[in-house]
Amino acid sequence: MTEHLTTSSGAPLGDNEHSLTAGVRGPLLMQDYQLIDKLAHFVRERIPERIVHAKGAGAFGYFETTHDLSALTKAHLFGKVGRRTPLVARFSTVGGERGSADAERDPRGFAVKFYTEEGNYDVVGNNTPVFFIRDPFKFPDMVHTHKRNPASGLKDHTAFWDFFSRSPEATHQVTVLFSDRGIPANHRHMHGFGCHTYRWVNAHGEGVWMKYHFRTEAGIKNLFSEEAAVLAGSDPDHASRDLWNHIAGGGVAAWKVEVQIMPEADAERYRIDPFDVTKVWRYQDYPLRPLGRMVLDRNPANNFADMEQVAFSPSNLIPGIEPSPDKLLQGRLFSYPDAHRYRLGANFQQIPVNRAQVPVHNHFRDGAMTVDGNGGGVANYHPNSFAGPVARPDARETPLAVSGVAARTPYPQENRCDDFEQA
Repeated sequence: MTEHLTTSSGAPLGDNEHSLTAGVRGPLLMQDYQLIDKLAHFVRERIPERIVHAKGAGAFGYFETTHDLSALTKAHLFGKVGRRTPLVARFSTVGGERGSADAERDPRGFAVKFYTEEGNYDVVGNNTPVFFIRDPFKFPDMVHTHKRNPASGLKDHTAFWDFFSRSPEATHQVTVLFSDRGIPANHRHMHGFGCHTYRWVNAHGEGVWMKYHFRTEAGIKNLFSEEAAVLAGSDPDHASRDLWNHIAGGGVAAWKVEVQIMPEADAERYRIDPFDVTKVWRYQDYPLRPLGRMVLDRNPANNFADMEQVAFSPSNLIPGIEPSPDKLLQGRLFSYPDAHRYRLGANFQQIPVNRAQVPVHNHFRDGAMTVDGNGGGVANYHPNSFAGPVARPDARETPLAVSGVAARTPYPQENRCDDFEQA
């Protein structure tokens, strides 16, 4: 069946090449609503690019659990050997704009969204196990040094080195960045790291600290500076092209997923602050333990819909996985979804690539681009006296074994309606 062109409202379009004019020479007519429809959408095609990680590429695939670590976490996707969870991953440079070269000497973003049976879970990390800074207060300043000089509009190496010369905690990351590991050959031939420390909680409410490691099955490959300079000029999209062509040709990109596990009590006596993202846990202290395998085997159907609109955030957590006191992680829990609300709108979670593959029930309502039924006629508040979604007590966060961190529990003296009903 032949498909026919339409306007954005679905009306048939009889001519897609000529405007309505007053006579052969014109001028154009204001009544040409079909022309206005086309031009008005065209000038709104672009959305704000990401402040960081603007240049990137990714693919879809799955995570398969290969080792049972359910004794450490009740997270469903890790609960059974052989269980497969669909996912999307995106790899990116940090400082460059959307048109920048893949061969820049720059950390690589390594972000994964798991579409689990308990909601979406995101791991948002890098290709290095550490980061430049440990406090989110310095994050905007750090990003400014990766961008363009406010006067000249040119990249400013002086700003980069000036800032990091005054930020000694960045030494580890800067050393890695200017080592032979500083320019990955492509997205398939690099490791990924969750970077931050997270808390796993099991079915009994017992917790451990942990870190993620994604170890490429293709092997590590990096570029010399001279090779990178040639690629930046001849094929700025070389890494994105490599991933696309590899998968389109029937190949897969795969990583072994492993974790480091630290008992909660060790956090108080370890040789470093285990929540400091500028440092690593030694493998001899906390060896890598196998968890599963990540496989990418399907290219996006549309790059804008799938890769430009995909929104990763460390605040996308599920039962059994919780944040740690890592200061930078705590800042990212706010700033990442806030950036998505600015860039994509308040209802960015309703965009297909971001939408959970399980039913979503809450009392969020309205806002631009609401397309999920907006809760129908169910009461838009809680608690209420009518039918509707209720909290699931077994999914409540558990108390942390760290001084000064509270659990999500009511004050003992708080008067609750059910207390009066029971009296």
